[in-house]
Amino acid sequence: QVQLVESGGGLVQIGGSLRLSCAASGRTFSNYAMGWFRQAPGEEREFVAAINRSGVTTYYGDLVKGRFTISRDNAKNTVYLQSNSLRPEDTAVYYCAATEELLRLRLPDTYDYWGQGTQVTVSS
Repeated sequence: QVQLVESGGGLVQIGGSLRLSCAASGRTFSNYAMGWFRQAPGEEREFVAAINRSGVTTYYGDLVKGRFTISRDNAKNTVYLQSNSLRPEDTAVYYCAATEELLRLRLPDTYDYWGQGTQVTVSS
């Protein structure tokens, strides 16, 4: 089992920034690719970003490309999501997820472990 705990969400103004963190425990962190997803009320879960096991390769959803950056620190068992130039449409619960798969990292079904989520609200 892998346990994931997100933190860093909150209320931010339009154009502001937040850094989300996801701390992992239970298994060897570097064996897992990591992803961030988000879900707004009444909407499906949406891919935000993913990073491979070593941290060399990253992937982004079209709506966040150029504004968000995913990174990981395998020594600290933590993955991060730096979110800049936030917009009201970024408002959602943000989830981190872990998978031993190497491919299809944009798909929620690829992931075996999920955190409880952290709320991000972007307000004017």
